[in-house]
Amino acid sequence: MNTTKLRDIAHARTGDKGDVSNISIVAFHIDDYARLAELLTVERVTAHFAELLDLNGPPVRRYELPRVGALNFVLPGILRGGVTRSLALDAHGKALGAALLDLALEWRAAPPDATLRSTS
Repeated sequence: MNTTKLRDIAHARTGDKGDVSNISIVAFHIDDYARLAELLTVERVTAHFAELLDLNGPPVRRYELPRVGALNFVLPGILRGGVTRSLALDAHGKALGAALLDLALEWRAAPPDATLRSTS
């Protein structure tokens, strides 16, 4: 097994409503969804964002969408009041998806999209 970044096997989209952010992680290849769902747990996402979350508040929730190869994480309170109340530079939380894509995962010998990359 190798360690690879989540960004090598999936892409992310983010959304917000009030002080709640949601991050959808979509596998580049549907065949990788089961392994992705196994590795990308609520506990792992919570630990990754521990410094930003109110750990005494509502928990992170995960919704599985296997037919589209996606996981949707809902992170309550992470936006600290939302766009109209927060002084944060990223009040919509758009950078949270990129931050999650930086997560290192134990993966097989090569990321699934490695064959699409130039070796030169």
